[in-house]
Amino acid sequence: MAQQSTGNNSSLNRIGRANGSDTDNRALFLKLFSGEMFKGFQNNTIARDLVMKRTLKNGKSMQFIFTGRTEAEYHVPGRSILGNDENAPPVAERTITCDDLLISSAFVYELDEVLSHYDLRSEISRKIGYALAEKYDRLIFRAITKGARKASPISMTNYVEPGGTQIRVGSSTNASDAYNADNLISAFYDAAAALDEKGVSTDGRVAVLNPRQYYELIQKVGDGGLVNRDEQGSALQSGKGVISIAGIKIYKSMNIPFFGHYGTTYGTGSATNPGITDPGNTGSFVDVDMENARDKDTDIDGDTSGVQNDDDALHNNYGATSNFTNSCGLIFQREAAGVVEAIAPQVQTTSGDVSVIYQGDVILGRLAMGADYLNPAAAVELFAGTATKPAAFG
Repeated sequence: MAQQSTGNNSSLNRIGRANGSDTDNRALFLKLFSGEMFKGFQNNTIARDLVMKRTLKNGKSMQFIFTGRTEAEYHVPGRSILGNDENAPPVAERTITCDDLLISSAFVYELDEVLSHYDLRSEISRKIGYALAEKYDRLIFRAITKGARKASPISMTNYVEPGGTQIRVGSSTNASDAYNADNLISAFYDAAAALDEKGVSTDGRVAVLNPRQYYELIQKVGDGGLVNRDEQGSALQSGKGVISIAGIKIYKSMNIPFFGHYGTTYGTGSATNPGITDPGNTGSFVDVDMENARDKDTDIDGDTSGVQNDDDALHNNYGATSNFTNSCGLIFQREAAGVVEAIAPQVQTTSGDVSVIYQGDVILGRLAMGADYLNPAAAVELFAGTATKPAAFG
């Protein structure tokens, strides 16, 4: 065995050590990965900041209290004031339960890292963040759709509060009405009027559409005041031209319930398919069937293998695929839904003896959350392809 000289060794600077510590040569590398995962999550979730978000501690669910309206009356001279005789305002509650732990993970083989010419962990971290964000948004959007079909939790006689709103896009039985810009604009103004009539605040009103719907609106620049006059040229072409309709800020997402799918459905037009021609080589992620994500007590897929699946892990009712057959967009105010987080998005990774045994690391992104509707009056569902409003569920 060759003897190694120690007389002229260089002073080794291990750049992965934190504060010069000699106990963990990878400390800073792991924190870099964590930051990449959070960046991937934050850049790809839009629903988290558009609804009511609360942190859940020391409990499995969180209670949201509703108070209805009361009445004003004239005072009778000499009469004591002891409160409303009908015990108004009425009070009701909504409870949101945390679902099971949501994870996304990958194993990184150390030799692959050595041989690769790019930052392998950074790339994987972003994809883990994307996966968590995608699921996060989908559950919230389904909860908002659910709320748009519900009556208010306040149902006291003479003090009934308004419930959700469903607006038909177009007037035919073709799902292609959902891509007609004029139909969409009319639906936006109807939605704004309905929210006004139900006393919903104008602050925080937003809409989430399928990307193709959004770009149909972009092509309506100059008509109806849709274009942001500060965004022209290349900025307009990048998809930032339409900022709002009727005071409703517009977002686009591939994660809204869209005719029983996420993304875009291609094929022949019908009552449940807008009839978009497949541009070719789009990949399977463009047309994704919605999973049957209902509550824990409902076994939809008949799985008896004992493997945990969506049906077993969810403690809030997010509906089945069939519930969204004609849904094609959402307009809502932040009170429409709530999300509770028991574990905020975070990253974990193996190290030490485990890494030595497997010559690599398992990298895990995780979060624990649950979502449900709160105030139905603040939720509007757009639907097309049918004259019948989609039925309530859950």
